[in-house]
Amino acid sequence: MIESKGLTKIFEIKKGADILAVQDLTLSVPEGEVFGFLGPNGAGKTTTVRMLTSLIGPTSGSAWVNRFQVGVDDQEIRRSVGVLTESPGLYERLSARKNLTIYANLYDVGDVDGQVGKYLHMLGLWSRRDDPAGSFSKGMRQKLAIARALLHEPKVLFLDEPTSGLDPEAARLVRAFIEQLRGQGRTIFLCTHNLNEADRLCDRIGIFKSHLIEIDTPENLRKKLYGRKVVFHLRELNPAWLDPIRALPGIQDIECVGQKLVVAMDDPERMNPEIIRLLVDSGADILFVGELRHSLEEIYIQTMQENQEAEAGA
Repeated sequence: MIESKGLTKIFEIKKGADILAVQDLTLSVPEGEVFGFLGPNGAGKTTTVRMLTSLIGPTSGSAWVNRFQVGVDDQEIRRSVGVLTESPGLYERLSARKNLTIYANLYDVGDVDGQVGKYLHMLGLWSRRDDPAGSFSKGMRQKLAIARALLHEPKVLFLDEPTSGLDPEAARLVRAFIEQLRGQGRTIFLCTHNLNEADRLCDRIGIFKSHLIEIDTPENLRKKLYGRKVVFHLRELNPAWLDPIRALPGIQDIECVGQKLVVAMDDPERMNPEIIRLLVDSGADILFVGELRHSLEEIYIQTMQENQEAEAGA
């Protein structure tokens, strides 16, 4: 549904060095996937979105969206995708309904009134439909821009910071809305700084800083960087229990933290029952067991630090 090969963008500066914004991006996002595109400010995320939506042309490389080729089928790409920019422009003197009606007509939407009403209702803006967009809060403008991006029912949706400026209730509504869109089989390319949001919504994530550093599911990135660790919370901890656990096949490491055993292992689903039986047979009182789960923020920070160290050592 979205594919790029060696996609590169260099901005030519008249005075000074040229700026390499995106370098050799090779990426494939299948139909129905929510793909998170994570990176610091200035990493080239927005430039990537602009190239993939045929708003600017690449310096080199190629890309396809909805089977249309960037640079060849630009008009078809722009008509078949929905785009929410980080700072969406609205006609502030016009009502919310009129804003959406204009864009629905531009996209040749069949039932204009029906589509406009549908998304005003879904995003909680119906009661303000006749108020000028300029009177809306930042969060309400963001919701109006999301509605605008969806009017023509695009198969591929590019969202740049969709919950930016929203209060917690409105942000929850938008996240639930994105999950609903995924359930409809739409492909969503999500740029966000909200790492908890990316962890909840995205099937895979790409960590990006002008070039793609890592790409995988959040869970696989956790395994790759940290392995899997299980915490056994005990009423009392006897150090004599450590060696028998350490001798089990598949145990990578074990450490004591207060009255807890933190065990790194290959396959918790297979090993946990064996460890529990060993502890119980040794007289341990197990209060509860839980897997130590690293946040996507920790994954992101460690990945960026390792990339920075690799670049410095190159």
